[in-house]
Amino acid sequence: MSSIIENKAESVKPYSKEGSKTQQIATMFDNIAHRYDFLNRSLSMGIDIIWRKKAIAQLKELKPKTILDVATGTGDFALEAMSLNPDKITGVDISVGMLDLGKVKIAKKNLTDKIEMVVGDSENLPFADNTYDAATVAFGVRNFENLQKGLTDINRVLRPGGKLVVLELSTPKKFPVKQLFGFYFNNILPLLGKMLSKDDSAYTYLPMSVNAFPDGEDFKKVMSAAGFQNNTSKSLTFGICSLYTGIKA
Repeated sequence: MSSIIENKAESVKPYSKEGSKTQQIATMFDNIAHRYDFLNRSLSMGIDIIWRKKAIAQLKELKPKTILDVATGTGDFALEAMSLNPDKITGVDISVGMLDLGKVKIAKKNLTDKIEMVVGDSENLPFADNTYDAATVAFGVRNFENLQKGLTDINRVLRPGGKLVVLELSTPKKFPVKQLFGFYFNNILPLLGKMLSKDDSAYTYLPMSVNAFPDGEDFKKVMSAAGFQNNTSKSLTFGICSLYTGIKA
């Protein structure tokens, strides 16, 4: 079942032109990089900051010394993870534009010796097996070209007993949040995103990708197929966001 849902998510791309989803995602984020942080704070009304703190709290007991932040973007999750006092954080992303902005933010905080930013694809991570104590992905798994393959490669680079923490947008299921959020997400947000980012497709792609994503129990099934166990799912803010965790066997 998970593969059927996964294929549905794979078919959603930002642009109608030819090209792989990975290539189009990289282009999209390069296009909106200069406005990404502002748009995140504005369109989420700052709630994304609270979500990240809740996600990082899932790793406190583990006390990871090495953390991989996949789809790191401009490094917000990596910077939040510094509260865990790790020895090293590696942020990886396919968008050079996003990484360049992240490097500036990291340099301003004098953390270049702690946080490294690397160009790379989630499905072919440029790291050795069993390297990291923990891995995080914030609002990035729905952009994977092949969801299960991406999660499987994250599993590969985690050490046995390593923990994966994922934040991803989801669709509320209960009245009236489902109806109110659906109207905002599918009608208002794309219009605001287009006006502010100057990219016609980026914030039209956002609701389409979330609607196609296998959230909740379906995502846990994909995690299991990728080699994770003891998988958990928790809804945040009336189901607008979901927090997932899993352990590498």
